[in-house]
Amino acid sequence: MFAKTAALIAAAALAAPVPTWGAAAKPAPKAPAAAKAASARLPPAKPPVSPIANFDARNPQSVMAVLNAGGGKASLLQKDTDAVLLTFTSVAANFTVLFANCDAQGRACNAVAFDYADDKPGPTFAQLNAFNQTSALCRSYEDRSGKAHIVYSTLLFADDPYDHFRTQMLAWTGCIGEFRNFLKDPNGYLASAP
Repeated sequence: MFAKTAALIAAAALAAPVPTWGAAAKPAPKAPAAAKAASARLPPAKPPVSPIANFDARNPQSVMAVLNAGGGKASLLQKDTDAVLLTFTSVAANFTVLFANCDAQGRACNAVAFDYADDKPGPTFAQLNAFNQTSALCRSYEDRSGKAHIVYSTLLFADDPYDHFRTQMLAWTGCIGEFRNFLKDPNGYLASAP
């Protein structure tokens, strides 16, 4: 199953579109002379700032900007003395993002944990444990209300480039996909696992 998880991440990385933020814009059609004169009096428009410009994976605000640019909605849920909790909603999945061991401003965080809960009837504890043994990256658990969760966590470093974060997000979304497949038929999923 470790090979299956690695293959899913590699396939997602190859199939994922490359963001086009900051791509050169198509030239605008010629404006009439009166419009040109009116626009000459206006201050020049600032180009939109790319969410990957000055990206810092250790800063929850930076991660929120990238997630929001991807079509979902990330928002701050809670900020404690050394942790920041975000929620993310989209048509594909809803999950939380917990930044841990952050500085007093809620930045320079040292770790992040992604958490997805599913409302389907949960598998047994033995099935969740068996799922954990099939995956190198994804971990499942059952919360106090009986909901099954999948989590993925990683360390964050000051020199992490955007591409590294993108790879982490591909791994995380791969975890969600595998977990959903598992929840459809836990016994069947585990029977086909090596």
